Amino acid sequence: MAMGLTTPGKRRGKRGKRAAMAEINVTPLVDVMLVLLIIFMVTVTLPAVGVPIELPESRANAVEEAPEQVTISIDSEGRVYIGDNAVPTGALPDALATLDRNAAGELPTIVLRGDRSLDYGRVMAVMGELGRAGFTSISLVTDGSVTPP
Repeated sequence: MAMGLTTPGKRRGKRGKRAAMAEINVTPLVDVMLVLLIIFMVTVTLPAVGVPIELPESRANAVEEAPEQVTISIDSEGRVYIGDNAVPTGALPDALATLDRNAAGELPTIVLRGDRSLDYGRVMAVMGELGRAGFTSISLVTDGSVTPP
């Protein structure tokens, strides 16, 4: 029987020949940063329209956005906006007539944002013009509320 003799201070095999790592593994850092970016993108709320309006409160459930919708806003002074564009007084019927129909030939869904300080009659006047123009799908936008009326 032969026994393997080794000289002191020397090791056998590759176990003892580890070199120092010269680079840092950044894969976990990139993974964490991507997760944080996704969380940030999901939680950030973007304003739908640039017209500053204080919306009334409601306890109604949220409605999903339609892909083809037009936002009409009425500010506290009663001025009407289609998207971010102001509509001159009395020109709402003409502005509504210029809105495009979708591929099926239907009028788009109207999302109506009215300031909470507005007179109810002003909002109804705009809704009346929408009805006269043939728009049948109109959604009212409100802020969420926790207190029942």
